[in-house]
Amino acid sequence: MSTSEITKLALRNLSRSKRRNVILGIAIAFGFFVVTTIDGLAGGAVSNLEDQITQMVGGTIAMTGYEKGVPGEQDESGKDNVINIIRDHSYLQEVTDRIGVNYRYTSHYTRTTSQILFNGKKVLTQTYGRDFANDKSFIESLQFTEGSIENLQKSDALIISEGMAKSLKIEVGDSVLMLTTTIYGQSEVGEFTVALISKDSNFITGMLTYANIDTLNALIGIPEGGYNFFSIYLKNKKEQNKVALQIEDAIREDGVPVSDLRAARKSNPSNPERGLNKQFLGDDNKWEGVKYGVESLDDGAPQLKSAMNIVHMVTTIILLVILLIVMVGVSNTYRMVLYERIREIGTMRALGMTGKDTGKMFTTEAVILCVIGGIAGLILSIILMMALGTIHIQNESVQMFLKAGHMSFTLSPLSTLAQYILMILLTTIAVHGTSKKAARMSPAEALRTVK
Repeated sequence: MSTSEITKLALRNLSRSKRRNVILGIAIAFGFFVVTTIDGLAGGAVSNLEDQITQMVGGTIAMTGYEKGVPGEQDESGKDNVINIIRDHSYLQEVTDRIGVNYRYTSHYTRTTSQILFNGKKVLTQTYGRDFANDKSFIESLQFTEGSIENLQKSDALIISEGMAKSLKIEVGDSVLMLTTTIYGQSEVGEFTVALISKDSNFITGMLTYANIDTLNALIGIPEGGYNFFSIYLKNKKEQNKVALQIEDAIREDGVPVSDLRAARKSNPSNPERGLNKQFLGDDNKWEGVKYGVESLDDGAPQLKSAMNIVHMVTTIILLVILLIVMVGVSNTYRMVLYERIREIGTMRALGMTGKDTGKMFTTEAVILCVIGGIAGLILSIILMMALGTIHIQNESVQMFLKAGHMSFTLSPLSTLAQYILMILLTTIAVHGTSKKAARMSPAEALRTVK
């Protein structure tokens, strides 16, 4: 028999036992619905976490610059002082555009370790100098509990976390002192006014503060318009490791001293940033002028990548278990179908159907049911994900996995297609035993069987 004839026969058989096939189809649809929803939820949560950390640490790819300090001045170990500064405001942007990096936007910022003092209490924090007037994406990434965006127009504006505000009993409008060090290692104190209080979406945001970049630069000794980090926000985060190497190679081709990211990844695969630091602050710091460093988010935060891999591994195991449970149901159902249709099989075999075609008929029935159930499950999953995405969640413990307080779902077309194909493959395997048994059944034996 031809494939089309077997398919027609399979469709007719499916329409005969409607109740049982509908129930089995619902089970398959529910299985794929759960698989797709979990995959979308996990993908969205991981993507939201990565986006938040990307904003906090400053980009998918971060570039920095190091210079030798005051000539002849050395630190306590006898090494030349190295300062973290980028003076050439346009060079890294020019390199990025020249090699055609596919980015959403670029930014620059200053970072320093500091202490916030208020009413005799102090808190250690990482302070970022950001361009409040132009860095709209950064501002939109934060959730504010108190204060107004207009407050950021003041040069001494400071954004602190909700946890820090509670710890120091600070309110919007209060003046605080910031104790920090200049890029040359000298202690400095600056006065700032709390403009906004941001929500603590995770444990990292509770330790961060943000100031106007020009004001912070003046405090720590960076000339006007300078900074110490240039960041790129890629459209495709999966390209970050490759793009970081391309930028590094382009800088090297210009004859400008630059880090060796390949060597850092090779010598410190679990923490490439440590290898990069040795290239700037270690014994072999023999460059002249400025030396640029390039790293991806994966290089600077390897723990994040490990956490994401664990999440993907756990969700994959869950998906496989659900699919296997559904396929066990399919296998048991078709064993019953074979028993009920023994006499029918004998009749078809006696009329000339080959054993091979008989087996194909059972497999085709199961695959058609699987295809229909899978499509139904996918549609239901998309509808549910869209509905859940409209719900605002205020639980603080899960904010790090949300986007502006809402769940978001990320489905990879390739991943969904792979799961769909896997389900069809597992269905084929599930009915293989039944199909094989039906193919081997002799017409005479089948016709003599009494049910």
